[in-house]
Amino acid sequence: MANTDHTPRKEERDPRLPLARRNYVWLLAGFGIVLLGFVLMAGGGSDSPDEFNYAMFSWRRITLAPILVIGGFVVEIYAIMKRY
Repeated sequence: MANTDHTPRKEERDPRLPLARRNYVWLLAGFGIVLLGFVLMAGGGSDSPDEFNYAMFSWRRITLAPILVIGGFVVEIYAIMKRY
């Protein structure tokens, strides 16, 4: 038998805040992804100025980290635009 009780769902949105709780969770997730991308980009310098370190051109720094940063910004935009 179907539930015919039409009680309204508990509002998860605080009238004092511009976004719902889920939006803030998505914002934190996007911030974490951006932060992870910047951490993966860090490093790769040489200990001595006389030698060149090719580690700064690794796949992690050149490809993976920028994809994570851009992906994190996309998550941030989604978190702001999504209505709950």
